[in-house]
Amino acid sequence: MKAFVNRGEEPQVYFWRTSAGLEVDLVVEAGGRMIPMEVKLSATPRPAMAGGIRAFQVDLGQKAGPGFVVHPGNVRLPLAPQVVALPFAEV
Repeated sequence: MKAFVNRGEEPQVYFWRTSAGLEVDLVVEAGGRMIPMEVKLSATPRPAMAGGIRAFQVDLGQKAGPGFVVHPGNVRLPLAPQVVALPFAEV
């Protein structure tokens, strides 16, 4: 958010949820793409944490960008195609 404001841009931030209850905590519009992000308190990221992001990517198709699961741990690893777990310290 701060990076957008520092560039003089108004950040476009959304929340996404399906009628089935799948959701994504943050969706940031950047460069014409929608970037889905989940924020988790668990320091141990698991592939199941990418479920909402994967559903979002399927629904939005080419408009969806890569997804990120942000967590307090120290490991960076892929959770699913186009979904990476990132430590909060790297964000």
